[in-house]
Amino acid sequence: MLRSDMLRLSLWPRLVVVASLSLSVAPARSQTGAPPPPSAAPAANVVPAVVADPGAEQAPVPDIILVTGQRPGPGLWKVSQGDHVLWVFGTYGPLPKNMEWRSQQVETILAQSQEYLKPPGMHAEVGFFKQVAMLPFAIGVKKNPDGATLKDLVPAPVYARWLVLKSKYLGEDDGIERERPIFAAATLYDQALRQADLYDGELSKSLGKLIKQSGIKQTDTQVQVAIDDPVTMLREFKKTPLEDAACFANTLARLEDDIDAMRVRANAWAKGDLAVIEKLSYADRRGACNTAVFSSAVMQSRPGMRSIEARIQESWLAAAEKALAANASTFATLSLNDLLDPKGAMAALQARGFVVEKPQ
Repeated sequence: MLRSDMLRLSLWPRLVVVASLSLSVAPARSQTGAPPPPSAAPAANVVPAVVADPGAEQAPVPDIILVTGQRPGPGLWKVSQGDHVLWVFGTYGPLPKNMEWRSQQVETILAQSQEYLKPPGMHAEVGFFKQVAMLPFAIGVKKNPDGATLKDLVPAPVYARWLVLKSKYLGEDDGIERERPIFAAATLYDQALRQADLYDGELSKSLGKLIKQSGIKQTDTQVQVAIDDPVTMLREFKKTPLEDAACFANTLARLEDDIDAMRVRANAWAKGDLAVIEKLSYADRRGACNTAVFSSAVMQSRPGMRSIEARIQESWLAAAEKALAANASTFATLSLNDLLDPKGAMAALQARGFVVEKPQ
């Protein structure tokens, strides 16, 4: 399953809606740099927008015309130990609606590699009959406990901002007022991207097709989590409040201030201009939403879910080290925001003695 290495913005809703407990989270970001050779290819994994240093100076938001046609994206990160190399492609989303991704560099590296490392994540298996048994209990899972509405749960100034954005992107949708802030935020965000001609997912499809055509060995790096009580988990979730006000507020901030900057970042990714991306900071929507889910009582009461993000990164790092030892060339994809994270997988590999080079 090719998925954005990361808890994509929609991971947390899917996580708790357990009808298909199959998730993706992510780590990883990089250090120094020099890029590799070229050739040709389509696609890659998608993930939420890149979070630069919140203290970084905001780059001016120039033209917001979205690039179209065939674009390469950024160069590859190079992780090496002796003559063994791991090439990492930084995926990104949302991207322009009419952009086709094609990178000669990725195609060349795939052709000469022995293994592809799938993105980090988490996969929770629930048996077929358990899934069927869960379905009746999934009804109403997005609703707030005790019939509360958004107006009851978020501060009045935040709710006033919500009404403005709701009118702009969702129109008269009274049903959404009874949803948990984390779910309402996801719906609003997705609709805003559509109206801005920005889309997630196409890059992932293209990369999956390319990797399949290459016939390269594919290695799953996800952490497997057993959930023995999915019905009980759903029942508990429906009754448990979430600390998701920060997730909700950060989503509003992204949509109030960042739509034009999203276009700039999308254009910069398509052109491979990392310098522009690194200068644009914004409210950390993803982190706030992930925290709301993983710090909840429902998740913390299950041993398999504790420290899950650290375990996910460690699982990917272990696979990367094993591949570097075994292969002359390995190809991997990580979300670009993870590659740029000073606490991500690239920094971890460098700390373990590997040479990490960032594309120029």
